[in-house]
Amino acid sequence: MCAMSSAETTRASVHEPEPVRPTREDEVAAAGSELIGGPIGRRALFGTSWWTPVRVVALVAIGMFALGMVQKLPCYDSAWFFGASSQYTHACYSDIPHLYQGRGFADGLVPYFDKLPGDMDYLEYPVLTGVFMEVASWLTPGSGTIQHQEQAYWMANAGMLMVCTAIIAVCTARHRRRPWDGLLVALAPAFALTATINWDLLAVALLAAAMLMWSRGRALAFGVLLGLATAAKFYPFLVLGPLFLLCWRAGKWREFATALLGAVGAWLVVNLPVMFLAPEGWAKFYRFSHDRGVDFGSIFLVISQRWNIQITADAANTWAMVMMLAVCAGLAALTLTAPRRPRLAQLAFLIVAAFILTNKVYSPQYVLWLVPLAALARPRWRDFLIWQACEVAYFLGIWMYLAYTTSGDAHKGLPTEGYQLAVVLHLVGTLYLCAVVVRDILMPERDVVRRAGDDDPSGGVLDGAPDVFVLGAAAHPPRHAVHFEGPHVEWGSGGPVSVGDGSP
Repeated sequence: MCAMSSAETTRASVHEPEPVRPTREDEVAAAGSELIGGPIGRRALFGTSWWTPVRVVALVAIGMFALGMVQKLPCYDSAWFFGASSQYTHACYSDIPHLYQGRGFADGLVPYFDKLPGDMDYLEYPVLTGVFMEVASWLTPGSGTIQHQEQAYWMANAGMLMVCTAIIAVCTARHRRRPWDGLLVALAPAFALTATINWDLLAVALLAAAMLMWSRGRALAFGVLLGLATAAKFYPFLVLGPLFLLCWRAGKWREFATALLGAVGAWLVVNLPVMFLAPEGWAKFYRFSHDRGVDFGSIFLVISQRWNIQITADAANTWAMVMMLAVCAGLAALTLTAPRRPRLAQLAFLIVAAFILTNKVYSPQYVLWLVPLAALARPRWRDFLIWQACEVAYFLGIWMYLAYTTSGDAHKGLPTEGYQLAVVLHLVGTLYLCAVVVRDILMPERDVVRRAGDDDPSGGVLDGAPDVFVLGAAAHPPRHAVHFEGPHVEWGSGGPVSVGDGSP
């Protein structure tokens, strides 16, 4: 009877694993929960009411997005349209209303096919983002003043981006056993502040959905969504690099090939029609990215301003490429020699963060690329909030700097030295989070996810899989390489097995 009861309990726990409760393992989460009545109790029941963790996370994310829209009200009412610097002093700038007319949507021009008047001859965004912008223009009434049309265009885009926000929150929250980590995304202040600056959330949502599909073992769906994300923004394809290394270590070549083919196929389906029918317009994004000079937020700008060094676009491209190749080599060594195979989210975060840190431009909305990856890679509130504080400081710094440079002799805002400090804060905050993730990889006992008894909730076929190719000390680990208190995971041909801490 006891054996039967134990077996039934084991089967139930396999099919319905208990969610990890951050308020029991994270002191910052526990302290923050006092605002809503304190940490969740050990007798709390999950799935017994409409208020499931995923729904709570989604509603919180939508609420924070709405607060971000409220923060843009001074610009929506007037600052986008009157006064050169008021949209900066109110820190509510957005590209969306300005590009409605500036990229021909107000005149009914077709992106990539119709040449634009002015300095920018074609739309400088990837094809799927251009489609997103065009759909929003269809939802914008063509009557009324241009100010009313631009307001309506921003509102149409905001509605579509809110849907992307809900998708990101839900996809982050649905990784196995850790639904409450989605609150890191939902409550991220930099996310709310930058969500409607540009159209980045489309690619972020597609990548978040792709990561969820991989976690469910659906390699083809992952590849298709990743290809669509890359058709919306350049950076998502970088995730294929870490996935290749992890599949190499685990010997999962079929799954990687399926994902790669799906990604290439989806990207071609979106791009080939425009590539052949409007080649000059299609290539504009790539030409613009290559020819663009050193711009806001980059380490190159700080060096150029601080030491009065002229850095050309070609020089910045070369140095950025050299640094990225060095990072890729380092990640390859880290992946193949780590004592335990790194989690996919950890490497995905590191490669995208490296791309941001070495790029010749850092727009404030680029933080959106990292938020869901950071929530999966290092679901620890203290580290996450330290990084977010640095990003909010940069968000305020760039607008105050632009206010300073556009206010003439009044010099309202932040001078050059202050802006350089804001850039350094952004760089240091991102590097700090990268360092913590690397430490977790080198010392798996410090990894919050693995301390909870999981291997890789986002890993899909990699979760619990045995290694087939490793280098260095990882190839011959000592019998008791790591000891720590709390649950941990051993993997083998039978999948992940949770092992207790030996306490009674």
